[in-house]
This record gives sequence, structure tokens and C-alpha cells, in this order.
Amino acid sequence: MNIDIKLHDEDLPDQLDLSDKIAVDCEFMGLNVERDNLCLVQISNGKNDAHIVKLNRDTYKAPNLIKVLNDKKINKIFHYARADLLFIKKYLKTDVQNINCTKIMSKLARSYSDKHGLKDLIKEFTGNDINKNLQSSDFGGDLSEKQLQYCAKDVIFLHRIYERLNNILIREKRENLYYDSIKFIYSRVNLDLASFTSDIWSH
Repeated sequence: MNIDIKLHDEDLPDQLDLSDKIAVDCEFMGLNVERDNLCLVQISNGKNDAHIVKLNRDTYKAPNLIKVLNDKKINKIFHYARADLLFIKKYLKTDVQNINCTKIMSKLARSYSDKHGLKDLIKEFTGNDINKNLQSSDFGGDLSEKQLQYCAKDVIFLHRIYERLNNILIREKRENLYYDSIKFIYSRVNLDLASFTSDIWSH
């Protein structure tokens, strides 16, 4: 598979032509938002393209990227948005506007399965069997070609997955449940930032 990958240092370039629906993913040094830095943000227009921003971890100054994330006219498709939005809010100091999350969509639409990872969704809806071995690699230093390919594959399939899951939600009349669920995600991120990481609804 030929993927058009562009690596950008610190920020997206000026006047980059993006669609009104983009896929977004992030890479971190670990999963502890207080300890582990946000390293990369990947964006795809859904046309086998990937713009990978290697952030300046001293300043996190990325005005063009933040402008895109804040643009209410651009729909952003995440997989497991909870984690990405948490790190973006912590390190880029912004709330992402107009979001969708394929993991939440999958849990509501695919009640026939208990597997809702990105690898599983890519396999079911595109037929591609991707390798996730580099998920735990070091994204803080120089990036290898394999790492760039891994980052790109985390976003290039999300448009197709979103469309298929949305069709199931509509068919099963669960789209309103999804819309209500996605509204809560900003509160969920704020709870995570306040260290309330467990399910507050449990007994």
C-alpha cells in the first residue's frame, strides 16, 4: 500500500489544504498524562495520506495545528478519543471541537463482538491486517520509516471505519445513543485530568 506521508517539524505548514472531515491520532511516551509527553499528532484526509507533526516538547507551540483542532467546521475522527483528547488538552492547552470516536461507535454498533480495538475494526471493515507491534516504541526521538508507516496506518483507515459504523448505528437505531455518549467525552477528559479515572457510575 502506497501512503503519502509528510513529516512536519513542530507544526502543520501554513495554508495546508485539509478536508472538512479528518482522521486524527496521537502518540505518547506512555499512558500517564502527568509523566509521559505527547510526541506526535497524525492527520489524514482519508485519501491514503498522513500528515505527521513531531511536536516541540519544550514549548508545544503549534498554532496551525491548534487552529485545525479548534475549527468547528472540521469533523475530527478519532479512535479512543478519550486518551487523545486528554493529552491534547494537557500539552496543547486546547479542547478539540467537533469530534467522533470510532471506539465508542463500535461498542454501541457492534454488540455482536467484544473486540473494539483499531486492529480489529481495520480487519473487519477494510480487510487489512495491520501490525501493532510498534505501538509501544519510542516516539520521542528520531522516527524510523517503520514508525512513520505505523503512525500513518493509525489514521488512513478511520474514514472508512467511521462510515461503516455510522451505517450500523443508523440501521440499528442507536445513533441517538451515540450522540448522547459523545457529548460526555469532554467531561470524561476533565475527570481524567482530575485523577477520577474509574467509572464514577459504578456502585
